Amino acid sequence: MGLRFYKPVTPGRRSASVSDFAEITDRKKRREKRLTVRLKKKGGRNNQGKVTVRHRGGGHKAQYRIIDFKRNKDGVPAKVAYVEYDPNRSARIALLHYADGEKRYILAPNGLQAGDTVLSGPEAEPAVGNCLPLANIPPGMEIHNIEMQPGSGGQLCRSAGVAATMNARSKGWAQITLPSGEIRRLHANCRATIGQIGNLDHQNVKLGKAGRKRWMGRRPHVRGVAMNPIAHPMGGGEGRSAGGRHPCSPTGKPAKGGKTRKRRKASSKAIIRRRRTRRHGQLKT
Repeated sequence: MGLRFYKPVTPGRRSASVSDFAEITDRKKRREKRLTVRLKKKGGRNNQGKVTVRHRGGGHKAQYRIIDFKRNKDGVPAKVAYVEYDPNRSARIALLHYADGEKRYILAPNGLQAGDTVLSGPEAEPAVGNCLPLANIPPGMEIHNIEMQPGSGGQLCRSAGVAATMNARSKGWAQITLPSGEIRRLHANCRATIGQIGNLDHQNVKLGKAGRKRWMGRRPHVRGVAMNPIAHPMGGGEGRSAGGRHPCSPTGKPAKGGKTRKRRKASSKAIIRRRRTRRHGQLKT
């Protein structure tokens, strides 16, 4: 697991880097067709055809891999057959061959290799790749793919290189520290997978040119001050301008410092300490 750098024969290659894909076990191995579905492109549009997410469109064709986020096949050992590349996420995925013949994809933690055996359920040992309830995980261990409600499937810590820390348990509840610094309370029956997500060098990859971003389905982002006043609240003016107001979206929603979280979000009461943010040069909690 590392990075490859090209010879600077072109301006795009001069500063570009790619993953060396050292953790991929078999480059020629095709995806498991029974665990893939067609991924329809929407271009950022909803069911009414209106653009709800800007700067989306194009991109390379991709098949979606069905990932087992629930890890609810308890007591059946599974052998890691392959570690594969997934175009839909930053993490690598691992193909499991269960003892009863079933196959499933899971997120590949750091250190998991082909030939290893993983297990799910309360009886599983707290080893890398095993999935078990928070009630059975020793404090201080790194975990990922964490459920927010028992049986809902992993929702937290699913991208490359991230991991949460199991802190403590008390009266049927568990405390975890997320990568953002937020401390959250979860039910002890919620499941999590042991270890840190692999592909640690993903954050160090440099695209090098705008074209690589277009391959990912990301279109150009135009500044609001460069638009006409009919297209953006910060547009218009004689010559260059600073916008004349606080940064905002085309619909006038504040872009920096504005509240975006719902006031009565159900999971808000489970936050013990919010993530740390830097404001006015001071670190607040």
